[in-house]
Amino acid sequence: MATHLKGLSDFSHIEIPSAKAYRFGIVVSQWNAEVTGALYNGAYTALIKHGALSENITELQVPGSFELTSGADILLAAKDLDAVICLGCVIQGETRHFDFICNAVANGVTNVSIKHNKPVIFGVLTTDNLEQAKDRAGGKHGNKGEEAAVTAIMMAQIKSSLV
Repeated sequence: MATHLKGLSDFSHIEIPSAKAYRFGIVVSQWNAEVTGALYNGAYTALIKHGALSENITELQVPGSFELTSGADILLAAKDLDAVICLGCVIQGETRHFDFICNAVANGVTNVSIKHNKPVIFGVLTTDNLEQAKDRAGGKHGNKGEEAAVTAIMMAQIKSSLV
């Protein structure tokens, strides 16, 4: 696996636009809170670092990763946002529950994005164990929340440049 060679959250090779003009929603799962809290902190910090105003960032907590899709839909229906970031963590267990949840959330996030014609970013960890999740929530492989925030900024800029 190539990811053992470097942190994943390296943006040195791309230019990230200013987030100052955009409004963001962050929907975060309360399940696996240690991990999702770190993802949220990574996303929020990245948005602020790249110019987003704190008053233009709306957080919505939902019970679990399955509810991220509904949360994103609720936020986009209620608020004028430029992008929504969905943050969750699903850890493989002994049953097929993992597969159903991961598939439903990935498809749901895509469908909400299409429904509202707004970027909805998939920042959901789908790992084999807790250690892998922690490694990707601020550990040795970076922070997927930060990556999701940068993706949201870039997609908001792309959308606004074409409208």
